[in-house]
Amino acid sequence: MHELAFPLLVALILVALAFDFLNGLHDAANSIATVVATRLLKPVHAVAFAAFFNFAAYFLTIIFPSLHKVAETIGKGLIDKDLVTPAVVFGALIGAMFWNVVTWLKGIPSSSSHALVGGLIGSGVAHAGFTGIQWSGLNKTLIAIVLSPTLGMILTMVIMLVSSWALKGATARGAEKTFRGLHLVSSAAYSLSHGLNDAQKTMGIITVLLYSTGWLHGDFHIPHWVAIACYVAIALGTLSGGWKIIETMGSRITKLSHHQGFSASLGGSVMVFAASLLGIPVSTTHTITGCVIGAGTARRASAVRWGVAGNVMVAWVITIPASAAVGALFYMLTWLF
Repeated sequence: MHELAFPLLVALILVALAFDFLNGLHDAANSIATVVATRLLKPVHAVAFAAFFNFAAYFLTIIFPSLHKVAETIGKGLIDKDLVTPAVVFGALIGAMFWNVVTWLKGIPSSSSHALVGGLIGSGVAHAGFTGIQWSGLNKTLIAIVLSPTLGMILTMVIMLVSSWALKGATARGAEKTFRGLHLVSSAAYSLSHGLNDAQKTMGIITVLLYSTGWLHGDFHIPHWVAIACYVAIALGTLSGGWKIIETMGSRITKLSHHQGFSASLGGSVMVFAASLLGIPVSTTHTITGCVIGAGTARRASAVRWGVAGNVMVAWVITIPASAAVGALFYMLTWLF
C-alpha cells in the first residue's frame, strides 16, 4: 500500500471526476449527433435528453450489479492493481485529459476510453515496466478497437435492410413517422449504454486509487458513492455539449435520415451493451462512428465522406500511443515532487 494524505486523495479523485466530466463533454456527440442532424430534437433539448439517460444507467446497475465489469477491467484488468500508485493514477488521468482536450479543440471524435487506457498503460509502464501489464485485459480492449466499429457498421446495415423490408408496404409519410419515434427510442438506448460503459472507466480509476492507498477495505469492489459521483459527472459533462464534434458526427461524415439515425443508434446501443456485459471498455465514439458510416453506406457508398471518415480513423490509431506517451511523461514529472 502507498500512503497518501487525505487532501491529496481528494484532489486526485476530483481530477478523476474532471476527466469523467470531460468524457461526457467530449462524447456528447455520440448519442445526440443523429437526432441533431435529422432535426428530431433541438441541440439544447438533445443534450439534456442524452444527459438524463447517461445518469439513468446508474439505476440499471442497481438492478443488474454484474454490469460493473468494465470498472473492474479498468481498475485491475489493464495494470496489476498491486503495482498502481497515486503517481500512476495522476499520469494516466493527465495523459487522457490532454488528448481529449486536443481532439475536442480540433473537432475530432477520438475515444476518451482509449485515451484513458493509453494514459494508464503509459504511466503504469513508466512505473513498473511491461511486467505490470495485464495482457488479457489489454488484448481484448485492443481487439475491440477494430471489432466495435466494424461490427457496428455491419449490424447497422443489417438493421437498415430488415427495417426497410418490414415497412415496405407503408407510405413514405407513414414510414417517416414510424422512424421518427423509433429514432428517439434508439437514441435513448444509446445514451443509456454510453453512460453505462463510459462512467465505469472513471469508477475503475478511483477504485484502484482507493485500493492502492489503503482507503478501500475488503475485496476490490466499486463503492456506492463512487458510482453515483461518476454518473453525475459524466451526465453534467454531456449537458455541457461538444458542438464541434457533434457537427463532425452528425453531418460531415454523411447526411442522415430518421431511418438511418434509428439504425445507427440501435446498432451502436447493441454493441455497447454487449461490450459492457463482457467487461470490455469499448469506445462509444468508435462504435457510433462505424454505425453512422454503415447507415450512409447502406444508402450508397458515395454518401459517405470518406476523407472525413479517414481522418477520424487516423485519430483512432494514434490515440492510445499518444496518450500513453503523455501519461508516462506526467508520471515522470511526479518524481520532481
